[in-house]
Amino acid sequence: MMRIFLMMMVVIGLFGAEQLQEPVRTYKASGSVVDMVIDNGRLYCATDASVVDIFDLKSTKRISQIHVDQIKDFMGDLVDAKVYSVDVINHKVLILSQGEKGYRRLYLFNNDNMQLVIPVSAKLPIAKARFLDEDRVLLALLGDELISFDLKTRKENWRVQVSGSKFSDFVLDEKKESVVVADESGDLQIVSTKDGKHLKTLSGENLDNVFQVDRKKDIVATAGQDRRCVVYDLTTDSAYYKSSSFLIYSVGLSPSGERVAYASDEKNNVTVFNTLTKSTIGVFGGNKMTLSVILFLNEKEFLVATDATVINRYKIK
Repeated sequence: MMRIFLMMMVVIGLFGAEQLQEPVRTYKASGSVVDMVIDNGRLYCATDASVVDIFDLKSTKRISQIHVDQIKDFMGDLVDAKVYSVDVINHKVLILSQGEKGYRRLYLFNNDNMQLVIPVSAKLPIAKARFLDEDRVLLALLGDELISFDLKTRKENWRVQVSGSKFSDFVLDEKKESVVVADESGDLQIVSTKDGKHLKTLSGENLDNVFQVDRKKDIVATAGQDRRCVVYDLTTDSAYYKSSSFLIYSVGLSPSGERVAYASDEKNNVTVFNTLTKSTIGVFGGNKMTLSVILFLNEKEFLVATDATVINRYKIK
């Protein structure tokens, strides 16, 4: 009887456990991947190796690279500069990279020409940069300030202090009319990109630092230090969260906002669930290090980057 009982427990365990889905393709980056964006069938990857790698999405082949200058460390030795963020608009590439003494450099790459837009001498601790349009970019500082910066005049259009907490992440809506800002407080602030005016606060769900935030349509999702993946519905002013057994470092929403993927355990697995029904769609494995970016290609495919050099591509069955 005991042998039968043990066999039954094994069978229950096998069928009860979530079967991990493995990557269908991989991309090999030059260094740890910090940020990723997609434009015209190309994948742009910001790395910590002084390089932005550019891949063909279909073939997974690296077709080009954009290099930024190395920097000197405190010993005076040349070391690679971390590229913190990358963005693309009309073949123009916006690159935010590490500078010396803790400051950052902002570059505009166009037609094989690298132009330094904001030098280290400006002493701006920029954490993230995104295009608003061809002439304006949105900058976030580590102190949770937002700056609308004009690329032609090299002047600020406006600057606002979002909160008194340390900045974590931001995401623009599809029309780039508003930005959702996440910080150490756990609250999210929605700000107008036109004039920097505060529009809305999303609070009461994350109790600690929000590492990442994403928005698609009227759905906002977070990756929290409190082990919560929060989903906000801006249409209904409702929210709920999924708990994890480990810190949630990364999150990503599908284009429709109906699916969310998040780093769900200490083994660097990714769980995807339906934001409407809250039901789990699948669990995806094969990531060797801490997740840094989750980026959906469409409703059924997504990319996962980690502190390793491998980017995994998954397909939801």
